[in-house]
Amino acid sequence: QWRRTSFTTLIVGVFVVYVLHTCWVMYGIVYTKPCEDPKFENCINPYLAGKPRLQLSIYTALRPNADGGHTLIHKEEDFDVETKFERIVNVSLPKKTCKNGTLYAMVFVHQAGMSPWQDPRQVHLVSQLTTYMIPKPPEVSLVSGEEAEQQKRKPKGGDSAVDRPVSHWRSRLTLNVVSEDFIFDRDFLPSDVHRYLRVFQNGKKRVYLPVLFVDELSNRVKDLMEINSTSTELPLTISYDTISLGKLRFWIHMQDAVYSLQQFGFTEKDADEIKGIFVETNMYFLALTFFIAAFHLLFDFLAFKHDISFWKQKKSMVGMSSKAVLWRCFSTIVIFMYLFDEQTSLLVLIPAGVGSMIEVWKVKKAFKIQVIWKGVKPTFIFGKSDESERRTVEYDTLAMKYLWYLLYPMCIGGAVYALVIEALLLSLMVSFLTGVYAFGFLFMLPQLFVNYKFKSVAHLPWKAFMYKVSELYKISFERSSGFTLLDVSEMVLSLKDNNSMVTGNLVLFVRRWICLGKVQLSLLPC
Repeated sequence: QWRRTSFTTLIVGVFVVYVLHTCWVMYGIVYTKPCEDPKFENCINPYLAGKPRLQLSIYTALRPNADGGHTLIHKEEDFDVETKFERIVNVSLPKKTCKNGTLYAMVFVHQAGMSPWQDPRQVHLVSQLTTYMIPKPPEVSLVSGEEAEQQKRKPKGGDSAVDRPVSHWRSRLTLNVVSEDFIFDRDFLPSDVHRYLRVFQNGKKRVYLPVLFVDELSNRVKDLMEINSTSTELPLTISYDTISLGKLRFWIHMQDAVYSLQQFGFTEKDADEIKGIFVETNMYFLALTFFIAAFHLLFDFLAFKHDISFWKQKKSMVGMSSKAVLWRCFSTIVIFMYLFDEQTSLLVLIPAGVGSMIEVWKVKKAFKIQVIWKGVKPTFIFGKSDESERRTVEYDTLAMKYLWYLLYPMCIGGAVYALVIEALLLSLMVSFLTGVYAFGFLFMLPQLFVNYKFKSVAHLPWKAFMYKVSELYKISFERSSGFTLLDVSEMVLSLKDNNSMVTGNLVLFVRRWICLGKVQLSLLPC
């Protein structure tokens, strides 16, 4: 017991240190120490403080260094840094770009009335307007079974043409300029901002030019347009807004993190989900969500620890519904297979796979299965049950008997209905998945029935259960805020265990408290 408490205390201590360290790092990102004395020689003053007349010019080029020519697609004369705007321009595509090539945007902020190529005090950034991605599969009508019209017109050249990445057009270009007149201290200049800073000497003063930033996080998969040989002109939405220095530094770190994940093998879809977390969520709300998710991670880990410990030490299945354990294992595997088939994000797929393996291990423990290998052929040996376990099996079987009276009509009716309106193969998958989601609640009832017969809940992993209750609050918070990586059906699966156990076992827990006069769980009926 001392070791368990010590280990749990250690984990909680590490978690607290992690949260405090994260807060300190975030504070260091959003806060930049200013130069206290503007006349000090280490101070770097803003060029925008002099209110210069500026111009915004955007060019396209086949190469990032503009070799081979460039084309002006948009310019904002008398560019006001404080005024945000959005423009839609049509961009003519070169022939090389139409033939699965690339195209770059060169964004300049320079002095008004001068060419950016001749202005020594210009700032510019290069952003790629195209990206490579595997095209979407052809859409098939579930009613007629025919492909979409645009897919019929495409030549059938084998699977290699379908799986080959093709050039896609990024239809949005989001620009930002730091508008605040911040005075940097050269000794405390942040490294993340340094690469965006251009400094020149103006007499005895050091002055930095406008800090221009291209928001790559705003480039979403939903805005991509496939480029083919017939594409000659495509629309480009140019959005501009000011940005604070703290948010700029945070955005730079997030862009670098997404880029690193892509280098480690994350697909464009996985990276897009992470982008959506930051782009579509308020920053303060995102910080609140981080703390809630961090505490949920702690409770989830502790629940995992106590659940494994409970089943590892359990030698008897008295008071435990083995059929409920078996159904939970089956439903978890079905969910994992569905998520794998849908190519769900690894952020959801990996925990589902680990959970499936744990449930298989629980089934092995519940039915006392021993696997003996004779060469490559496994032999399964089932353990024997004692008198108390046989009583539990009787109650479990009786509960399942009553449950099937309700379950059979619902399964048959739902399957027939699905077969009438959908294709056969799709119907089987949807029927299995819907059954797991809908009837997962019902398969909690045998365990509640066993609890009622034994008049006790001492045989349940209460520590793991109490930690899992925290997931109710997290998921409710996510659904109310609209910020989540899970769809509704996956959340129903997460809620089914806790919700049913709260309503059933809490009644017995309160009953024991009333009978004994204190919170004491026992197998003896009161």
